[in-house]
Amino acid sequence: MNGGPSGFNNAPITRTFVIACALFTIVFGIRGRSSKLGLSYQVDLEWKVNEINNHAMEILDIFEKLQLWKLIVSVFAFSSTPELMFGLYLLYYFRVFERQIGSNKYSVFILFSVIVSLVLEVLALALLKDPTLNKLTSGPYGLIFSSFVTFYLDIPVSTRFRVFSLRFSDKSFIYLAGFQLLLSSWKRSILPGICGLVAGSLYRLNIFCIRRMKFPEFIASFFSWLSWPSVGSTSPAAPSRNVLGNLPSYAGRQVEASLLFERNNPALVSSTTEPPEDFIATLVSMGFDRNSARQALIHSRNDINTATNILLESQSH
Repeated sequence: MNGGPSGFNNAPITRTFVIACALFTIVFGIRGRSSKLGLSYQVDLEWKVNEINNHAMEILDIFEKLQLWKLIVSVFAFSSTPELMFGLYLLYYFRVFERQIGSNKYSVFILFSVIVSLVLEVLALALLKDPTLNKLTSGPYGLIFSSFVTFYLDIPVSTRFRVFSLRFSDKSFIYLAGFQLLLSSWKRSILPGICGLVAGSLYRLNIFCIRRMKFPEFIASFFSWLSWPSVGSTSPAAPSRNVLGNLPSYAGRQVEASLLFERNNPALVSSTTEPPEDFIATLVSMGFDRNSARQALIHSRNDINTATNILLESQSH
């Protein structure tokens, strides 16, 4: 199972986020300060204002102990190399959601997931007062585990297989990577992961109509400018035109290859042209138009994973 065409084509926000996470983790890891990041009840939350008469000194004391720069950096920098590897892998895979809803709405999703998960972490630390939670692990746990909600509900299973007596699907590898990341620092990572899942559920429930919100166009343009081209990206300037409308070159090549196969092997294709009804229903449940879902399945020769990639790519344009 994959997240569509390789690289960060049509996923500039994900590219920027991945680069930022890698750079912050490396910089703070080299300086030996990665272990000092993350929320802490004792250090960052349980501060007390001394009984002093000077109000200015009181405000200075508050801001000094809050250490807002740590809060911002902790959103990007992972605490260890294994967490960085699994985290970047998951962020890279979840770029499929940016392609599905567009970079503008995906930016809103990132901001909502990060802010809500941080607020929930603060509340959890304040309520639990667990001495073993002396400092939560840092990193974009809110965004990653918030994305798992959409992954579970929207991405279909296209392949199932057995290993000994155990059943797996092509989604199992993503779940295993997430499970490894969730348990990477035990309680210190489980709590941010749970808060991320709650944030993703709230986004899914469309609280405050968050799924309809967009950033102003000048902010979206800034992000597009900020995310420079990278290896594996292709220009979307000249999309291919076919039965599904304007599709990017990757999806266009898939359809063209399928059409060529059909012309050269009509006997092989005739028996599998009409897609199964449950495949169509799966794609329709993801929010795709029934006719588009049927055509995508036909031209992917009933490969639901390829058909999903074609439909996701078509929606990103």
